Amino acid sequence: MNWEMLAAIGQLAAVCIGIPSLIYLAVQIREQTKERRHAAVNALTSQWGDLTRSFHDNADFCAIYLRGVQSFNDLDAVSKLRFSSFLNRFFKNFQAMYFSHRDGVLNASLWGEVERTMSDVIAYPGTQQWWETRRHWHTEEFGRVIDAIIARGDKPTAYSTYNLSETGLPKDI
Repeated sequence: MNWEMLAAIGQLAAVCIGIPSLIYLAVQIREQTKERRHAAVNALTSQWGDLTRSFHDNADFCAIYLRGVQSFNDLDAVSKLRFSSFLNRFFKNFQAMYFSHRDGVLNASLWGEVERTMSDVIAYPGTQQWWETRRHWHTEEFGRVIDAIIARGDKPTAYSTYNLSETGLPKDI
């Protein structure tokens, strides 16, 4: 056996060992990517849950919210601050979801759900009044997404059957 034959056997052994190793590595990378995407979606979902907790934990804020979506401009200063703080978190969460969708982390089905929720909230005049004064807090790209939703002219119906006087809360909260 000469050196050339030994080198050829060595190269053949390297190929036989190397190819399965590369396949294994590719599979592992794909699984890690899938796990990271699931973790990102779970984080966004958790943030969304934390955000909406404001509604079921605080009846006073619910009253502010229901008045605020009708008219941000008619809220008193403290209510404007509370409503604005909530919408800022709300829109920052939407922005994160938008970029996750754009980057392929959030699939089309989940993004559709998010976009429908955004559309329902953005359809209200109070939310649009708030957006006019706070648009600059968000990226230009996301701003164009919100502006396009506003331009569609969707009718505000998400809270149309909610009557603030039925809550038993004072209207000046």
